[in-house]
Amino acid sequence: MSERSLYYQSSTPQYRQRSGITSKRRPSKCGNTGLRISTGAFVTIQGLWRPAPFGKEQSHELQAQHVTIIGPADSEKYPIQKKFQTAEFLRSIPHLRLRLPLHALLARLRSESEFLLAQYFRDRSFLRVQSPVITSSDCEGAGEVFSLGTRASVSENHGEGALEEASFFRKPKYLTVSSQLHLEAYLQEHPKVWTFSPTFRAERSDTPRHVSEFWMLEVEIRAQKLQEIMDLVEDMIKSLVQGLQQSSFTDELVTMKRSGEHSQTEELLDDESIPTRWARLKEGSWPRITYAQALRMLQDSASLGKTKFVHALSWESGLQVEHERYIVAMVGQGKPVFVTDYPRAMKPFYMLPSATEENDGAAIPRTAACFDLLFPEVCEVVGGSLREHRLKELLASMQTPESGLERISSSARTEGDLSSMPIDGGGNMDWYLDLRRFGSVPHGGFGLGFDRLLCYLTGLRNIKDVVPWPRFQGRCEC
Repeated sequence: MSERSLYYQSSTPQYRQRSGITSKRRPSKCGNTGLRISTGAFVTIQGLWRPAPFGKEQSHELQAQHVTIIGPADSEKYPIQKKFQTAEFLRSIPHLRLRLPLHALLARLRSESEFLLAQYFRDRSFLRVQSPVITSSDCEGAGEVFSLGTRASVSENHGEGALEEASFFRKPKYLTVSSQLHLEAYLQEHPKVWTFSPTFRAERSDTPRHVSEFWMLEVEIRAQKLQEIMDLVEDMIKSLVQGLQQSSFTDELVTMKRSGEHSQTEELLDDESIPTRWARLKEGSWPRITYAQALRMLQDSASLGKTKFVHALSWESGLQVEHERYIVAMVGQGKPVFVTDYPRAMKPFYMLPSATEENDGAAIPRTAACFDLLFPEVCEVVGGSLREHRLKELLASMQTPESGLERISSSARTEGDLSSMPIDGGGNMDWYLDLRRFGSVPHGGFGLGFDRLLCYLTGLRNIKDVVPWPRFQGRCEC
């Protein structure tokens, strides 16, 4: 038996685990103090820490003797009341939902995951670098970028092109959609680099898998085979899961489910599902199939009546979410699945071709040396590829309509005249071509959607409930 002091904020009944000891806290009156602890108040409680009576869920309990209210709160006005709150409502007050037990657990899970990933790369001699958030180009070439401008440029200018004319940087700049191009610059000197930073996409998709600001872990290494990159991805995620298991997060997630504390957000999975899926991630190797093999499997399943798809299947149309989920279910059997060698035309300009086809005597890239890693339910979590490290071939890829870059003038289409390179929405890409013009090396890399991975690990079905400060179309609170 010992005397202890606890600081905590009174919100909803909650469970916390520390060093294997669980304590249950409930706001209430305390002894003869005459104090009433209201929802939202911050208090200190001093008393005796004793083993809980037999049959209680927690191992210990605090027998309060002295209570002091440090930060009072008006329980009548406090937005989070002791009743069911919809996930949509909680997303409108992200500064307060951080106090809830589930979001407190998610914050600690995120912190521990970041530490374990940093430790993983440090132990393998990777160099962590910092990449810019403001960039000159759209790395993916899809046009889903946020343009930057000063307040003056918005208020003093009107009409199309006004933002560009008053631009702080003289030319349009954007919030980054990927750090990959800048990581490649580091790679010329350092053989293995990585970064972890926010990423921005001006997507109008209002789905459980999309937000406008999220965190990406991106890696570039010197490599000649796609298998090297996929091996790294698989080993990294398995190492992360192993570390999290040793930190008891699976037990806390299950305890959260059983206690009913999850009810103020999207429903968590069954108690057994989270430990099972974490264990399955570490079992054996993850399946790997090509895009062509996946397409044939989907078409055969549809023609035999085994399943029905809403979206048509073709080489050019790509894989939709329903196709990806079917692939993971049939091929992965609960494990993630690598799908490789997508059609070259649907991938960004920087990817190295993996196969070509003849067209009027010319070799045309047919597939890219790339992969998507598909997880159950959340689908794509990681995307990677080998990069086109040859100057002439990269220049040719940038000239195609699929690249999303402006057309290169005819005077700049030969290796002998590369001083005036293409412009991507006003941002000069000449610096990126310098990385090939002045010596390069075969290399590749990947980007991991950190928040989507956490969605899978926690069993939460909506990424807006995993991202602490969700930004999406029409909403950017705080």
